[in-house]
Amino acid sequence: MLEEWLLLAHVIGATVLFGTGAGIAFFMVMAHRTSDPRLIAHVAGTVVIADTIFTATAAILQPVTGYLLARSIGWDLSEGWIALSLLLYVVTGLFWLPVVWIQIRLRDLARAAAAAGKALPPAYFSLYRIWFAFGFPAFSAVLGIFWLMLTKPTITLF
Repeated sequence: MLEEWLLLAHVIGATVLFGTGAGIAFFMVMAHRTSDPRLIAHVAGTVVIADTIFTATAAILQPVTGYLLARSIGWDLSEGWIALSLLLYVVTGLFWLPVVWIQIRLRDLARAAAAAGKALPPAYFSLYRIWFAFGFPAFSAVLGIFWLMLTKPTITLF
């Protein structure tokens, strides 16, 4: 029974991470396309809140539920597919953490432009390109984790 609850919590966490990330990306891209500092400031502000409440919480709980689930089932964390999943999780985090800071900066730059009645500054566009580019390896790593978790392939790493 404990395994079922841990599995449910782990799947919900993965769903929240992927779904919130995809939703945030969609809304940020759509807001950016308008070039409207007021709209971008509003959307980016909401995105920062969503990342804090949903993504960060799930990102913290995901390894906890994964570890407890592996222990409960009797899987060794050095099994190839688990070790590779953990590595991809770290890769995801290495791209996600800067994105959080970038989203805050994008929000602040858009707020300042909106308050001054000016266009978005060049720094906004530079940061946006980095934010956009970082999404591809992060999402690819998450898709890889999903595949590993669903297929549990035999992978010899050590």
